This record gives sequence, C-alpha cells and structure tokens, in this order.
Amino acid sequence: MRALIIVLAVVAIIAAAGYFVWYRMTGPMYRPGMVRAAQNLRAPLDPPPQAGQSGFWQVEPDVRLHYFASGQGEPVLVIHGGPGYPSVKPWSGLELLASRYRFYYYDQRGSGDSTRLFDRFPSTSTWRNMQALDRAYGMGAEVADIERIRRILGVSKLTIVGHSFGGLIAALYAAEFPEHVQRLVLISPAEVLVMPPEDGGLFAQVRQRLPESRRAEFDAFLKEYLDFRGMFKKDEGALIALNQRMSEYYIAAYPNPAVMTEGQVGQARPGGWMVFGAYLSMGKHHDYRAAMKSTAFPVEILHGADDLQSEKASRTYLEIYPQARFETIARAGHFSFEEQPQEFAGRVRSFLEGH
Repeated sequence: MRALIIVLAVVAIIAAAGYFVWYRMTGPMYRPGMVRAAQNLRAPLDPPPQAGQSGFWQVEPDVRLHYFASGQGEPVLVIHGGPGYPSVKPWSGLELLASRYRFYYYDQRGSGDSTRLFDRFPSTSTWRNMQALDRAYGMGAEVADIERIRRILGVSKLTIVGHSFGGLIAALYAAEFPEHVQRLVLISPAEVLVMPPEDGGLFAQVRQRLPESRRAEFDAFLKEYLDFRGMFKKDEGALIALNQRMSEYYIAAYPNPAVMTEGQVGQARPGGWMVFGAYLSMGKHHDYRAAMKSTAFPVEILHGADDLQSEKASRTYLEIYPQARFETIARAGHFSFEEQPQEFAGRVRSFLEGH
C-alpha cells in the first residue's frame, strides 16, 4: 500500500511538472500590464534622440520604424493588420478626412521598411529562442512602440485607428495606457481577444471559403506554417515566403480578391519573424478581456457585412468597452476603408467629431 502511495505521488509530481512545462510553452508570454511595468522590454519606453531622418522614428537604439503621413490637423495613429502587412499608401476612406486630421501610418517592427532585427537563430534552445523572439517582436514590443511614438509626437493623448490585428494591438495599448487614449477606432478587430477562438478563428474561416479541392492542400500548409518547433530552423526569407503563401490562401477565400491583389496586401512587404513573434507572444490560450474593461474613452467598432470574420467575433470587443458604438458597413468585407470609402469616412467622421 505504501509503495502504491509513493508511485501515485511520483506520478502526480510528474504530471504537475508536465502541465507547468506545457503551460509555459503554449501559454501567453505577454500579459497586459507588462509594458507599463517595463517588463520584458529590450529598451526603455523613452525613445532615444531622433536622428532627424525623414520617414523614420527611432524607437530603440537599433530599431527604426518607417512611417508616412497624410493630411493636416489633429494627429491620428493608424495601426495596420496582418500581422505583418503594413499600409503602402493612405487608406481611401481616411483620405476623405485628411483636411481635418493628420494620419500617421507606420510599418510595425520587423515588417515593411522598418528594422528587421535578425535573419536566423543560432541557438539550439527552443525556450531561449522563444524568449528572444518575444522580446524582439512580441505583443509587448508592439505596445511599447506605440507609447514611444506618442512621446515622439509630443501629445498627451492619441486617437488611434486599428485594423484587424492592428485593432488588437491598439486595444492592448489602450488597456495598458488608458490615460493616453483620446478615442479608439477598431476596424474588424482580430478575433484573438480570447484564445482559442470559439469558431476556429481565421484559419477555419479561410478553409471554409476555399474550394473543397484545395482544403487538403491548405491543411498540409497549416501543419508547416504552425510548426513552431521547426520554425527556428528557418530564416527570415523562408518565413516571409510562408506568410505570403498564407495571404494567397486568404485572397483565394476572399469575396473580392481584387481588393487584396491591387491594394494594401498585394503590394506590402510582409514580415517574417515578427509574425511568428506575435503568435508566440499570445500563446495558444489566453483571455485579455478583463484587462480592457476599465476604460473612459469612446470606442467605434466597424465591421464589414461581407467580412470573412464573423460579426459575432467583432462584437466581442463591443462587450468589453462601456462607451463603444458598433456599426456594420454593407457591401464591404475586411477592408471596408477601401471597399466602401465614402460610407467608411462618414462613420469615422461622425464618431471623431462627436467626441
């Protein structure tokens, strides 16, 4: 009997240790509040002196963010989606508001013309590589960059427009620094507030819209795309190619593929490591909703009626903001600012001028 008790105790200890390792390896590496507490950052929140080079913000000693601006008036920061697909030109819907607002578009670190910190990982330790990737390109690094941009612009509060995955980044910044947010506009914000998502998320939505003849091919691609252990054997170029393949499947599933191939996504220089840094940073299971509930700024949530992402997914954000307004744009998908620019501009103008 005593031997059995000892065996069961050993099994329980091994199981607990296994659960701890599993949670550390698959759970979120970023938690809201870490940036404000200056945890897990490569550099301070105070940006270094600006070199004065046009079109770049120096956010860390070795990290520059490429940006461009359009319009005159109150500054508005625009956060692109993807992750890793920067805006290559002003959004048509925001250009209609450029007489009153100055929109700043920037390439998130590791994408577009912003700094790409490394090509490949020399270490054979998966955990050390994960930690380095998270510090370089994780959600904390993205949130910290927004705070650094605010300080570079010299404003006490920011109006932020976030699209898709950029909507999640904007929401996380607002959770960490609510006193520095004037207003928040979220356009089809990414369905990753809670992981795993209820309906399978982006990959399930793309698979459902693909022709049946391509689904087995897509399933095989996802095994390679989401192989995080094998990822560290690849380099930046190989990961960029994987992200481009993912965008090709998305385009094939999208109701209006011309918007993709001729617009922002088709012309963007996507990220490589930064995309997988974002994925690893969030982990396979998290729930960020509780961190976002105590907000005092107004929020506009826009959803295209024909979006691959469900309206229910976008409405998840409505549930966490006490001062939120939700609006659907007809005959538009995930890129409502290009598909219905006039209506998009009217909704955003009404919200910004009303607050």
